[in-house]
Formats: sequence, C-alpha cells, structure tokens
Amino acid sequence: MPEFAKTCAHADPDGFALVDDGRELRWSEVDDALNRCANQLLAATSRGELGDAQRVAVFAENAAQTALAHLGGLLAGASTVPVNFHLTASEAAYIVADSESRIVFVGPETAERGVAAAREAGVTTVIGWGCAGVDGVTDWDAWLAAGDTVDPPDDIVPRPNLLYTSGTTGRPKGTELPPTMFAGGVDMAEHLVRLAQGGFSGFGTHLVVGPMYHTGPLSGMRLLCAGVPSVILSKFDAEATLAAIDRYKTETSVMVPTHFVRMLALPDEVKAKYDVSSMKLLAHTGAKCPVDVKAAMIEWFGPVFRDSYGATEVGTVCSISSQEWLDHKGSVGRGVEPFTALVVDDEMNEVPAGIEGRLFFRDATGRGIIYPNDPEKTAASNPEPGLFTLGEIGYMDADGYVFITDRFNDMVVSGGVNLYPAEAEQLLIDHPGVADVGCVGVPHPDMGEQLIALVMAIDPAAPPAADELSAWLRERLSHYKCPREFHVVDDLLRNTMGKINKRKLRDAWLGGALTEISPGASAPAS
Repeated sequence: MPEFAKTCAHADPDGFALVDDGRELRWSEVDDALNRCANQLLAATSRGELGDAQRVAVFAENAAQTALAHLGGLLAGASTVPVNFHLTASEAAYIVADSESRIVFVGPETAERGVAAAREAGVTTVIGWGCAGVDGVTDWDAWLAAGDTVDPPDDIVPRPNLLYTSGTTGRPKGTELPPTMFAGGVDMAEHLVRLAQGGFSGFGTHLVVGPMYHTGPLSGMRLLCAGVPSVILSKFDAEATLAAIDRYKTETSVMVPTHFVRMLALPDEVKAKYDVSSMKLLAHTGAKCPVDVKAAMIEWFGPVFRDSYGATEVGTVCSISSQEWLDHKGSVGRGVEPFTALVVDDEMNEVPAGIEGRLFFRDATGRGIIYPNDPEKTAASNPEPGLFTLGEIGYMDADGYVFITDRFNDMVVSGGVNLYPAEAEQLLIDHPGVADVGCVGVPHPDMGEQLIALVMAIDPAAPPAADELSAWLRERLSHYKCPREFHVVDDLLRNTMGKINKRKLRDAWLGGALTEISPGASAPAS
C-alpha cells in the first residue's frame, strides 16, 4: 500500500482500518494484504496472464476481501470488474468473457457459480475466500501468502473499473467508470493525491451499506487508499446500520431511498438506542426520494444529505444539499460540472421553466455516454456529441432546479436498482403458455417501484398460473431481475405498428382498464 495512504490515515496506526461482519483489520494488516495482492497481479501481468485488457472480475458479496481484491487490482494497474453477486453462472460468464477478465475472485456464496462462469468464459484462474472444498478455487490466503510485501511502484497508471448495466434490449453493456467518478491521474501517486481531495476524503470513517457492484459503494470503498477507515456491511439491515454508525462513529455513507424507508420504519425505541450524530455527509443516490421520507431523514440525522442524481455511465449529473432541498422540496438538484440540464419537447426544442418535457444533459467535455464494446448503443445514447438522456421526464423551476415526474424509457428503478423489462420479457415469451407479455414498473411503498408482468395466454380458458410463471422465469434469470407480480390480462394495448407503449400500459393497469383473466400472485422473496 503506498506510503501516502498510511501517512494520511485518519486513525491511529494501530487502530482499525477495515471492518466487515467478521473481522477488524489494522492498517498494518491492510498494508500487507494490499501489497501482496497488488504484487501478485503485477506478476501475472508481467507473465502476460491478464492480457491486453488487464482486467479481473470480482464476483463476491460485500466483505473485507472483496474490497482488498478491488483495491489490490487498482494498485496493480488492473481494471477490476464488479459482477453482481445475484447473477446466475451463465449471466456472470457473459460479463467475464465480454470484459476479457482473466482472473475471477469469488466468495463462499458465489464460489460454485464463479467456477462454472469462469469455465464457460474460458478463464482458468479462480481465487476465493471461505471456499474450502470447492474444486477449481485457489485459496485466497495461500495466494496472498505467495505475494511480495514491498510497496508496488508509484508510476503505475490507474485504470477505471468496467461496470455492467442491465440491457434495454437484452445483454448488459459494459461502461467504464466515468471521469466524474474516478480520480484518474497520470500515475498512481497522482491518483492517490486526487483521491484524497475528493468530497468524502475530508471526513472520518466511511460506512458501506450497499453492494459493491454499484458505483456509490464501490467508490466509497476506494477511500481506504486515501487513509479513510471503512466499515463494510455484508448486507443492508436497518438496525445493523444504525448500530454500525453508533459503534464506529462513521461520518459518511452512500444510501438509496429504500434504506431510508427501512430505517424510518424501525420502532421509535429501536431508533432511540443508537447515536447517529457522528454522520457528517450522507450521499443519497439510486432514485428520486419521496418528499416525506427525505424530510423525515433530515429531521432525524440533520442536514447532512447530498442528493447525487445520475447513472453508472456518467456519474452524478445533478446535486442538491439538504438546505437547498428544503427550499426546493422534491428536486434532485441542479446540473453539476461538466453537465448542464435542459428540458425539451418531442421535437428536441427547449421548453420554458415549469413546463414538463424530456430531461436531457449536455456534457461540456463532449464525452456523453460510452459503451466500449457497443458503438451502436453509444451512438443511440447520444443524439449529438455530448448530449444524452437518462430516460426521465421532468421540469426545471426558474432557479434551474430539476424535478423528475416520470420516465419515457422502459427502465424501472426498484430499491435503487435499475431493471430493464426486456430481460424478463424475452424469457417469458418462450413459456409454452404465453402468447404475449409486457413488464412495467408500478409504485411500491418500500422499493419506490416494482416490476410486474402482464401476460396474455395462448389459451385464455386455461392460462398459466402466476406461481408457474414465476418459477419458470427464476430458473433462467437472476431473482432480482424477475417481476414481483404476474397477472394474466386480456390485452396489452399494442398499437397498429405492433409496439407497446409502456406508459399507457402501466396507466391502464393502475387505472383498472385491463381485464384480468386469472388472479395474479406475488413472486416469492429473493
């Protein structure tokens, strides 16, 4: 681990540096592990084992080792690819192969799927922790022990993560962590200086509550290399989160609205047990937060919130502080450099303040949205250089604050997770009892939105049961991508061109305009 991080640590050298559910690591232990990991990956690079792309995949649930694998890769000049740990082996194999990763790191929960994914993708090296007895996995501790303990060179060029977003029409697309989310620099020494100048780096212990395959938790985890202690929760639990804030006096975190809803739902006597006054900055991301939820959180935690509205492909495009939000309740903020927000009509003409339209952003750098392995989707995402949309409908007030009112593309944001209906639709249509299907997002009190499937049966007199459809789909798709409800209806309102207008379909369902042929059912919990 570079000397910079050691000397900038916000804790005593003998104090904790990295905490997860099972252990507390001191700075000396983190230093040793990161050096060994980085040097092992540098050795693999020198042998040509990481290929031209120099990428390694991390397919594991939140843990100290997950962070060390990512950070060891960073210090070795490798691009780490976070793989959603909910994915099936086949889904993970696609990402491993498409990213050209040559090593796969796994945890005990993903070991067997990771080995199968690696084999399918033609990768021979799988390294894992807690995986005793799983064939094909090299033990993490033994692999680290074989690594050199010297500090890796400072002149290594840092490489951003390659992240995968769910596909609008099928396979997920890889996109590099954008410049707004990655400190960059000509070498690792400059990268670490820039990392220490970031918004979170001026505070104490950082709390990671979201899965580290998302950009917010992933970026927060990198603060360890700037000398900021980190506490990592394996899974979000409302009371455990409050307990961690209280015990470790954490000062920063990144959360989504569902986290707020679940903490607020705790009994008052439970909330009163924990002191949250240490929190100084809490970034809210993932989805627009309901006004009453945000107001309640500010009242409880104080004005420590900063909304960061954006996407994996571009980072934060709008931001708003707690005080600004109190003056513009419901807003996601104003455009932040290098982005400028604009609202347009269907002919791409800008509309006046207060008028609803399609929300676009102009990137002053001209970069916009880039998918390295998909030039066609890159072109489709940018109507002109540097002009892009995240698929939202909204308006701007006279002060330039953006308000989101709806979506004009199919994406559904559920619990801060982006879901694209096409993935479920393309599999459901293959069910022998399904004639047609449309998946839409509908309001949900906890998750913000939930995905439901509206199905037309081949034989309306004997439609497939909802639990049958759910089980059939869950055998083929990660559970979190599956609809939460299945309903057999008489019509999907396709137009004369055979297309489904998802907004009209959603509104028709919510308004009771569709006839349900058989009672729907909720999918089992993941």
